[in-house]
Amino acid sequence: MFLISSIFISSILIFFSHPIALGMCIISQAMILMLTLGLMNFKFWYSYIFFLIMIGGLLILFIYMTSIASNEKFKLFKFLPLIFLYMMMILILYFLNLNLKFNFWNQNNENKLFMFYKYDLFTSMSNFFNFPNMKILSLIIIYLLITLIAIVKISKSSQGPLRTIN
Repeated sequence: MFLISSIFISSILIFFSHPIALGMCIISQAMILMLTLGLMNFKFWYSYIFFLIMIGGLLILFIYMTSIASNEKFKLFKFLPLIFLYMMMILILYFLNLNLKFNFWNQNNENKLFMFYKYDLFTSMSNFFNFPNMKILSLIIIYLLITLIAIVKISKSSQGPLRTIN
């Protein structure tokens, strides 16, 4: 479900030209990524920290974009009701499918699932830096490094503020 909503948000990203709409799409992508990361680890503490770090970087980019963008009015996308209808249909289909899966479970499988969720802190930390999550962690680190380098290259303190106040 998170993959479908992520692809959908990425596809409507090209229709927006205002920095507020673009920022909201990127923030929602970050939220979906962190929800996926939290569900993979069974602990949301790490995804919460990464979300705060990514939002910090995104806010710096947002400040830069709004300082150089023109002061045009933000217009809502004309297909916004259709987008909400589409997302609600996806959610309903997902939850219907999820309920069907839960009805076929028996008590023995539920006990195994409960034992699977029991993690101590050391196991959870080692799983966070092991194979499946190592790729996500590496991508987040590379993303933040590229964002930092881009911001340093874009803003030059010797030239003063990015936009003068009239």
